[in-house]
Amino acid sequence: MKIWPHLNLIIAWTWILLGFLSGMVLGLFFHRENWLGGYSSLRRRMYRLAHISLPALGTVNLLFYLTIRTAPFTPALAIASLTFIIGAISMPICCVLLAHFPKTHALFCIPVLSLLCAALLTLFNLPAEGRTDKTLHMQQFIGTPTHPPTFSRSRRAEVRRRRITFHVSRFTFHASRIHALTYQRINPSP
Repeated sequence: MKIWPHLNLIIAWTWILLGFLSGMVLGLFFHRENWLGGYSSLRRRMYRLAHISLPALGTVNLLFYLTIRTAPFTPALAIASLTFIIGAISMPICCVLLAHFPKTHALFCIPVLSLLCAALLTLFNLPAEGRTDKTLHMQQFIGTPTHPPTFSRSRRAEVRRRRITFHVSRFTFHASRIHALTYQRINPSP
């Protein structure tokens, strides 16, 4: 059962919302020069880190959910899902604890190690694509050539005119021409 990725999605949007709310609360007081000991004080820096870790780790959880939602869910990905959640929950808590109790700096190993573990597990357990035909793989991303060599001269001129106006930039125009030439070299006409 894929319950963990759904929790990553819930954590993602909850953390993004909490990041916006914490930014609003911190924004009410940031204009005070000596608030939380001044701009460069450890307490204020840790509150800023806790604030930014909320939407950042929410986004990481969202990206994890989008990465594995169609993949076969393995035990390694279940552990990665859980450790992403642990990292997202423990990072702002450790930041606030460190802001008030500086001797708790060793607790930062909990979110950092859990996020490192989750990233490595995700990286090494991504599903393989499974396609070995490089030509088909290239066609999937680039598309088929825009003009087969069997067009008449007037049809080729019309396609060329449309192709020039269709491309957003000169780069995409030249990239499509390179692709067409490469395709013709790989698949010559009989």
